[in-house]
Amino acid sequence: MSYIEAKNLIVGYEGEAVGDPISFEVNPGDYLCIVGENGSGKSTLVKTLLNLQKPLGGELITGDGLRKNEIGYLPQQTPVQKDFPASVKEIVLSGCQAKCGLRPFYNRAEKKLAEDNMKRMDIFSLADRCYRDLSGGQQQRVLLARALCAAEKVLLLDEPVSGLDPKVTAQMYELIEGLNKEGITIIMVSHDIDAAVRYASHILHIGDTVFFGTKEEYLQSREGKYFLRKQEDGKND
Repeated sequence: MSYIEAKNLIVGYEGEAVGDPISFEVNPGDYLCIVGENGSGKSTLVKTLLNLQKPLGGELITGDGLRKNEIGYLPQQTPVQKDFPASVKEIVLSGCQAKCGLRPFYNRAEKKLAEDNMKRMDIFSLADRCYRDLSGGQQQRVLLARALCAAEKVLLLDEPVSGLDPKVTAQMYELIEGLNKEGITIIMVSHDIDAAVRYASHILHIGDTVFFGTKEEYLQSREGKYFLRKQEDGKND
């Protein structure tokens, strides 16, 4: 059974729909990239997937044991968030908050999980460093470790390489690909269509038209050919 299935899903805010109805599914082990023009509704879809707002229509079904609060989330960072005055260890541990319930403290298992995920992201040596003193790439690794503490099955990444230089961007993509090969299902919102067709197993294109399928099908689709050509023209301007 799918982790997530959308059937004619309509997303929007203040009662106003953004884009056409969307149908897609995410299965265990998938690497889904969500692409589309600015203003096409990608951010609104993210909020809906995270259960932060209700869909305006259609169905959004979770299955295969996945609960709606079991999606680890790496958001786009604001300048204020990048300047957050907490230690790396504190931020990674905060990913375990949902597991604490009413407990006002982290237990041994949660501390061990945070430690393991810091090692997994190769930031354990930075545990006591202040988050705001780190480089952009290091900060993203911290947020990935935090997301892994929150949920092990599915990670939702919103423009995870935004603002990073090309070398760190490549490292970040390799890191995400490695997590997917470990069995973690990835949903990534991206404007980087080249990376989408390089790493993803499936593409969801939203905007004036909606496409969902494998990346091979996307490359042969009208939407894929147009979007790839437009991005290539943008590079040549």
